[in-house]
Order: sequence, then C-alpha cells, then structure tokens
Amino acid sequence: MPQVLHAHIQPAGHQSRKNRLVGKDGRCNIEFGNIKYRNHLGYVVDFWTTFVEIRWRFVLLLFVASFIGSWFVFSLLWYWIAKSNGDLTGQNRTEGHVRCVDNMDGLTTAFLYSLETQTTIGYGGRALTGHCSGAVALIVVQSLIGVFINCFMCGVILAKISLPKNRAKTVTFSDTAVICLNKESLCLLIRVANLRKTLLIGSQIYGKLVRTTTTADGDTVILDQVDINFVVDAGKDNLFFVCPMTLCHTIDRSSPFYELSADSLPQQDFELVVFLDGTAESTSSSCQVRTSYVPQEIQWGYSFLPIISRTKTGKYRVDFSNFSKSVRVTTPHCVRCFEKDADQRRCNDDEQQKSGIDNLGFQVIDIHDSVDVTKM
Repeated sequence: MPQVLHAHIQPAGHQSRKNRLVGKDGRCNIEFGNIKYRNHLGYVVDFWTTFVEIRWRFVLLLFVASFIGSWFVFSLLWYWIAKSNGDLTGQNRTEGHVRCVDNMDGLTTAFLYSLETQTTIGYGGRALTGHCSGAVALIVVQSLIGVFINCFMCGVILAKISLPKNRAKTVTFSDTAVICLNKESLCLLIRVANLRKTLLIGSQIYGKLVRTTTTADGDTVILDQVDINFVVDAGKDNLFFVCPMTLCHTIDRSSPFYELSADSLPQQDFELVVFLDGTAESTSSSCQVRTSYVPQEIQWGYSFLPIISRTKTGKYRVDFSNFSKSVRVTTPHCVRCFEKDADQRRCNDDEQQKSGIDNLGFQVIDIHDSVDVTKM
C-alpha cells in the first residue's frame, strides 16, 4: 500500500513543485525584482549578516582570498621599502650598507617575509633590522590587520556552524498529512519528530493556509494567508518534545477546510505551511522549522501507523520506518456528512431516552393472591 500511495502522490507533487511558496525542506520560493540600486547598499552596511548568510563556497573563497591577498599586498609594500633602501639584488650598495630587512632581495623573498610576519612563523632567516622607521610602522600595521582578519574569519565560520537552521534540520515532518476521525471529530493530522535527544524548549506550533482569493470588489489577492490552529495531546505551547508528536487541526465550522470533501480536495489550489518554533536546549538559540503540504499530499480517509513501542528492557522505542506511513480507515466523505450523522445519532439517543430502553433480561412473573396465615 505505501508503494501504491507513493506512486499516486509523486506526480502531483512534481506538478505543484513550481507553485510552492515553501518547499518541503523549508526554503521559500520567492524572488525580489525591481529593487532600487540604493537598497543594495543595505547588504554592504549589514555586512556581517551578508557574510554569515552566503554559501560555504563563497566563505571559503573569501577565507583564502583575504589571507593570500593581504600577504601579497604587504609583500608589495615590503618590496617597495627594500627597493627604496637599495636592498634588492642588482642595486648599487655602498660599503657599510644596512638593510631594512635582512635576506630580502626580491619580490619572492618579500612575499615570504610578509607571510612569516602575519602568521607569526618567524623562521629567523629574514628579520627586521630596525634601521628603517617605515619598516617598523609597516610591521605594526600588518600585525594588527592580520589579527583583525583572523578574528573576523573565525567569527564568520563559527557563526555559520552554529546557525539555528542547522539545528532545524534534525526536526522532521511527515511526508503527507491525513484526514480522519480523532476523538469523535474530523481532524487533519500531521506528524513531527525531533531526531535529537536534546529538547526544543518552549516549542510552539502553528500553521498558515496560503491561497489565492478574490474579494467582494473583484480584486485578486495572491498569497492570502489564513491562520490554522494546531494542538497536540500535551497542549499547544511549551510542549514536551521528547518523542514524535501528532499535530491535530479540528475541521469544524471555523476551519477553512470546512467545505472540503474527499472528492473536491485534490482539485483545490492551496498550500498549508506548518511552523514549529523553539529554543535549542544545548545552544539556547532560537530556531524555526517549516514545511508545506499541497492538496495532493493530504490523504483523506487515512490514519498514521503507530510508531512508539516499549522494549523488553523497559525503554521506549520509536520506529521511524512507519513515521510517514498511513493506513486507510473509515472516514466520513465530508464534514457536513459527519455533522449530519452526528446529529442523527444525537436524535436517536434523545428518542431512546424519552421512550425508555427495553430490558431484554426482564421476565414477567404472575403473582397470585396468597392466603393470609397470620394469626392474632
């Protein structure tokens, strides 16, 4: 059954992939156009966020370019100082000539001295003599700039490693959502699991229904958002997120899914975006996990398979092989059908209470007049 279901859902998901606002991995499918040129300067002003958010390939390129570039620029300055002082090979040197830097007689040795100075290697073959005041000032400036580059690049790499979105990758949602009866109500169910043993503190779960609507004036509103409330058995806020949970949205008269039915659901054009906000217990950083479901990924009349069991050693075991698997269950065709059946059952119960209930175990016994044998 799961294989048949996967084959049924995959083409629809592929067809609606370009129409998604939020991908299954949480990435937003949106682009900005016609931005004024001066607004691009905001990325330069907020350079720290720009460097943290760029891709790793550019961070590594920036890392290599910043060090090699600074070494080469300062090597040119060292070469210029040596040439001004007449230290290079081929220059006429007077007797008793004092070099600015010992054993630096060309651009290659100037580059090596720049590298050794900025990285504090200090092999000892090339050393500053102190004869040139410009060389003393240059070595101070290069040392300070080298420390700044080291601190900046280490900060960028550390910030990228500890980004909250990396923690969000260890929180997963079920591939599909299901609609079935839950606690005598028709509900939309979604599973979410924390793959780490460390908790997400203060977790909050909510959803947004994104669709295109038309107002009473005839205006078309693209990406119109409607709030979707989710609850779990443990409550709505401050969840004990230690094992997979099932998110539940009750489909009632206040729900935007009230008019849906099993037949009309696949023809709908909307996107259900689900959010989970929390604070990582180990790093105290806030993170948000999000995913989305299109109508072709919502199964009407299915229920999730159980995944939590208890081992012989007393531990609780979560079987993630059944995390997104579902099984067909008896479900009303639509919400109105469910309400009609519920009203009918309620009327039948009221009639039974008024007319009474027959006791099938009751026996009728004839009672004859007995002789009074009481003596005075």
